[in-house]
Amino acid sequence: MDFWPEFLASSWGKEFVAGGFGGTAGIMAGYPLDSVRVRQQSSQNGSAFSILKNVATKEGPLSLYRGMGAPLASVTFQNAMVFQIYAILSRAFDSSCCSNEPPSYKGVALGGVGAGAIQSLMLSPIELIKIRLQLQTQLQREHTENGPLNVAKNILRIEGWRGLYRGLTITALRDAPAHGFYFWTYEFMREKLHPGCRKSGQESFNTMLVAGGLAGVASWVCCYPLDVVKTRLQAQTPNSTIKYNGIVDCLRKSVRNDGYGVLFRGLGTAVSRAFVVNGAIFTAYETALRVFFNNNGNHETLQTDSGI
Repeated sequence: MDFWPEFLASSWGKEFVAGGFGGTAGIMAGYPLDSVRVRQQSSQNGSAFSILKNVATKEGPLSLYRGMGAPLASVTFQNAMVFQIYAILSRAFDSSCCSNEPPSYKGVALGGVGAGAIQSLMLSPIELIKIRLQLQTQLQREHTENGPLNVAKNILRIEGWRGLYRGLTITALRDAPAHGFYFWTYEFMREKLHPGCRKSGQESFNTMLVAGGLAGVASWVCCYPLDVVKTRLQAQTPNSTIKYNGIVDCLRKSVRNDGYGVLFRGLGTAVSRAFVVNGAIFTAYETALRVFFNNNGNHETLQTDSGI
């Protein structure tokens, strides 16, 4: 009974739980658009609106949340790890940074790259399961077992552990630079929108929403072609018609069959989702942190007026 009070008494405990709030807010805010993006990337054609309309009509609106259990179940630990690793590495890469000063933008970018690379080890199997669930048709759901655990067991039974980690390399190649851009853009934009807030921590809700949203957009734009390749690699099963023998082969076959435009299919959906999701993540994370630290005697307050 005393575990949670003791856990929340530490800085790491507060940041862990705040990371969970941020990740949960992001998943719930952007999951329907993520389902549309995955279908766009794996299909031959179809606009975001036509896919959204078709899925909602034939399978029901709740089908847009199919597969959410896997990322939602792991999001607390995953998000906490990313923010904690980023905080440690951003200072480690900036040896001249004092403990009471924010790390330099160089440290921020390198810390983000390291955090993204490390998180891919946990994220790759989760995204594999999520993609398999998102791409299930009504007929497939009637003849196969549903749910993240059942999908994971089925992959292990048929494809083994190697199958569960299909797409790990491309996930790391996507997430490392993406997280560098992600954290750098957030820190840069929050300072531009609300000068001095990196030291004071007093930015407004509007600043957090906009800076977080722009950070998400920047991270997706810089790595989107890699995400298309990752989706196609992780979507293939032993019964898939088209077989990909690695990243380069997938890239070559995708461009040959669908043209270079395939590498940016679904980008509009991804960017829209990224702004919503990451605005929610940073706002929930920062707000939860301040609530926890305020309850611990720190009277720092969150501004509600516009800082932009």
